[in-house]
Amino acid sequence: MTPKEKAEELLEKFQDVKTLHFWAEYENNEIILINQAKICALITVNEIIEALSFHSWQNRNEIEYYEEVKHEIEKI
Repeated sequence: MTPKEKAEELLEKFQDVKTLHFWAEYENNEIILINQAKICALITVNEIIEALSFHSWQNRNEIEYYEEVKHEIEKI
């Protein structure tokens, strides 16, 4: 994947946050902000796991750690 393609992919993933912001006027703003933060955090953690997976035999402990971080984010 080229850097341009990766940039476009990340922008597309974060567009979900923009959609959530639209609904902020209809719901509790605090809930919306938490959901936006969760989406951003999950996208980021998934990107980290993906990057570490290229050398998963070396990064086994780090991958397990970020999988646990992902699980904790989902519980919030």
